[in-house]
Amino acid sequence: MTTFGVLIMGPAGAGKTTLASALLTHLRTHRRGAFYINLDPAATTFDYEPDLDIQDLISLSDAMEELDLGPNGGLIACFEYLLENLSFLTDALSEVAEDQLVVIDMPGQIELYTHVPILPALVRELTSGSVNMRICATYLLEATFVVDKAKFFAGTLSAMSAMLMLGVPHVNVLSKMDLVRGMMARREMRRFFTPDADILDEDIETRIAFADSDDEEAEEGVVGEVDSTKSKMSGGAFNALNRAVARLIEDYGMVTYLRLNVRDEDSVGSVLAYIDDAIQYHEAQEPTEPKEVDFDEEED
Repeated sequence: MTTFGVLIMGPAGAGKTTLASALLTHLRTHRRGAFYINLDPAATTFDYEPDLDIQDLISLSDAMEELDLGPNGGLIACFEYLLENLSFLTDALSEVAEDQLVVIDMPGQIELYTHVPILPALVRELTSGSVNMRICATYLLEATFVVDKAKFFAGTLSAMSAMLMLGVPHVNVLSKMDLVRGMMARREMRRFFTPDADILDEDIETRIAFADSDDEEAEEGVVGEVDSTKSKMSGGAFNALNRAVARLIEDYGMVTYLRLNVRDEDSVGSVLAYIDDAIQYHEAQEPTEPKEVDFDEEED
């Protein structure tokens, strides 16, 4: 039997648990089954009680206390322990019906998605063997990142890294779109959905113009000592690095973004439709038999 799932990933604060809750609400509204898994060993509040919670196996506080680790090391230790006890996951997933969508809520530690091999190992286990899950990785990036274009491309690089590491169908989402409404023109915002490196070049030109203006004011004694951090974050080396990152992303051509506003049911439904298409959910469902009609009954 094949199961179907979505792995919700992204940096802390991107809205992963909020998206999980929105998907569960949407699925229930449309009478679709769901199985909710929390794999964040530090999570404390949920809109829906998880059907399976990693904290029933190990919590972050226990790992930190017993192994004398900090938060990051403790989280890695929790996932290593999960891999050593995979029956905790596989036994529960063996009971999931084929028409249910498994919604997996992940923690926000970026190392899990960029260079630590734990998550790829977990995904391999889920997509093979008895579970045989068709899984779509969904990476969230907060839409407010578009305000700082260098930050946006750094986040996009993390999304691309996750795509390359996991090697499964992947959907990237700009979350919290309601927070950037009115901040820039729609035509300008569309350039972020398929990242355009020229956006960064335009931003660099603006920074240089402001830097020149600050230099003139400093010479006139209007501005005091230049902040060293600000200087480093707007210097030629910093700009060259950001430009190289943006060009790398554009050359690969792998990352595009969907828009998400969890307060808009149509927006949530659109993201879910892309996830369903990526895992071929509807193609695998058995057609519903039409209700039998007794044509011999007399009409009223």
